[in-house]
Amino acid sequence: MLTVSRSYSLVLSRSVPRSLNSSFLSSRVATSPKSNSCSRTSTFSTGKTKAPEAESFVTEASTWETVKSFPKRNPFLFQLGVATAKTSAADIMAQVVAEGKKWNEIDWKRNGIFIVFGAAYLGGFQYWIMVNKYRQWFPTMDAFGKLSLGEKLKHKAGLIDAGKMVLFDICVHMPWMYFPSYYTCKQFVFGDSWNPVDWVKTGCAQYYSNMKEDISAMVKLW
Repeated sequence: MLTVSRSYSLVLSRSVPRSLNSSFLSSRVATSPKSNSCSRTSTFSTGKTKAPEAESFVTEASTWETVKSFPKRNPFLFQLGVATAKTSAADIMAQVVAEGKKWNEIDWKRNGIFIVFGAAYLGGFQYWIMVNKYRQWFPTMDAFGKLSLGEKLKHKAGLIDAGKMVLFDICVHMPWMYFPSYYTCKQFVFGDSWNPVDWVKTGCAQYYSNMKEDISAMVKLW
């Protein structure tokens, strides 16, 4: 009887494809009482203890990925927040570190100038001109920015466009856009008038009186 059974098993294993054989054996193991009890225990254990932990981990990972991808998905909003926060922080640092003020002596109205200027000009207008318009005026900008230093030194068109951008910033953007906008924002915060024309007129008049000093400092910074 044992011989016949073995022969039958041998014939069956040869006549049935290996994939079906494997499936048959797997199903036998899965439906055996011992295997079934283990499977139920494992399922019960996973369902009651491990699933919530795994779900929590997946949720945390998903949240982190959403936060991490926010700058890429919303570049304008991200840089608007950064421009506003860092401009305000720079003024606070100047007051506390450079001027030696205590925290209760900080001039928050002055800091308000930098908040308004950081949001409206740096986060708004400057983004438009340096991201949107620069791409049109200096077409190698994006490709040149991704190159290594060694590759940049060999990229003639990129070097020419980089020089043009610097010249535009020094000769056009800073003296005729940046500084007048800053002094106008200053009048918006400190001025007594609510007329925008007065902000521009008074602000530009102040800039004109400080123009030489401001442009000289800007060129030195470059």
